[in-house]
Amino acid sequence: MALSDRLQEIIESQKDVVKKVAELVSEGIEELKKKAMEEKRSLEEVVEEIMELIVEKTQKKERKMSMPLLGDKFPQISVQTTHGPMTLPDDLKGKWTVLFSHPADFTPVCTTEFVSFQKHKAEFDAMNTQLIGLSIDQVFSHIKWIEWIKEKLDVEIEFPIIAATDTLAMEIGMVHPKKGTNTVRAVFIIDPEGTVRTILYYPQEIGRNIPEIIRAVKALQKSDAEGVATPANWPENELIGDKVIIPPATDCETAKKRVKEYSCFDWWFCYKESK
Repeated sequence: MALSDRLQEIIESQKDVVKKVAELVSEGIEELKKKAMEEKRSLEEVVEEIMELIVEKTQKKERKMSMPLLGDKFPQISVQTTHGPMTLPDDLKGKWTVLFSHPADFTPVCTTEFVSFQKHKAEFDAMNTQLIGLSIDQVFSHIKWIEWIKEKLDVEIEFPIIAATDTLAMEIGMVHPKKGTNTVRAVFIIDPEGTVRTILYYPQEIGRNIPEIIRAVKALQKSDAEGVATPANWPENELIGDKVIIPPATDCETAKKRVKEYSCFDWWFCYKESK
């Protein structure tokens, strides 16, 4: 195998990199010496250059395989869907988006999820929120699957489903390295400006709770609109019910005022009725 081919193999593997580089240098020492001589450089400089290249490429690949983080702009992607081509998040600017991946079409857990998402679609619509499914099945598979759901379960899937490539699914963190090539159950809640606001990540064997995703969107919208936080299990919290939490004071004067202005357990834990 040529030196360049071995180098690419090391970059792609991302495993035992140092060991493999040492083997590469040992096996290709004569080729490396020739390269150093032709370029009028030392052998050490050539080896160091190879190491730097491997580190750079490996880090770049690792970044591509990492899902966007909270607060990141969702990466722009052009995709084919059951509703035609789309560019995300640009095509949905001004709307909230729930982008969710599923391991594969024609699988039982995924089918229950899609039926549930559709059953709750009116609630998402009322929140100005677009549902979009995704897996690495091809469009014709998606179409046949939603036809099957309509025929057998009498539920018509009305939201688009993306036919993703392996590369795309990896770039946005929807393929887990230890789960083969299937996409795992990732959920991205993206705000109208294209910013990732919530990430939920489930294994293949656990179906998602759709009302929790609805609750998360409502809570985010409530937080943005009123500048507040929502408690656990909101709007059915065990301590304050459907009330919302005032952000903690950041100076002594405000801390003193808080307990007079709001209901409080202490100055750092104050709450009020939601608008």
